[in-house]
Amino acid sequence: MNINPLIIPSDIFTDMLAHCRAGCPNEACGILAGKGNEISKIYKLTNIEKSPVSYFMDSKEQFEVMKDMRDNNLSMLAIFHSHPSSGAYPSAKDVSLAFYDDCVYIIVSLIEKEPVVKAFSIKEGSIEEISLTVK
Repeated sequence: MNINPLIIPSDIFTDMLAHCRAGCPNEACGILAGKGNEISKIYKLTNIEKSPVSYFMDSKEQFEVMKDMRDNNLSMLAIFHSHPSSGAYPSAKDVSLAFYDDCVYIIVSLIEKEPVVKAFSIKEGSIEEISLTVK
């Protein structure tokens, strides 16, 4: 897979940042869907772990998201989550839980005044940064 760059409309990007900030001090999470490499819909999910260092999506919400994506002919392009107290780089746990090879993993770091957002391809433990375009 070589999604370069992943394109996120600015309203969805802003919505994602707001969801991540609202989750503080815990990690927030969600799914970004669309077609090709262009995001067209955000799904803000509940972190049922309620933890500042990890997340686990609510399975019922996840099921509803998968059904909605199928009904709207969208693909899951990215999974996003926040790092309230660490940088925008996948943790060992993030890497171990990266089950979707064809999905981009977006991390929103909230340790600085302005959020730092980075995207990664994670395959078999190897991490590669992917460019993100907000438009």
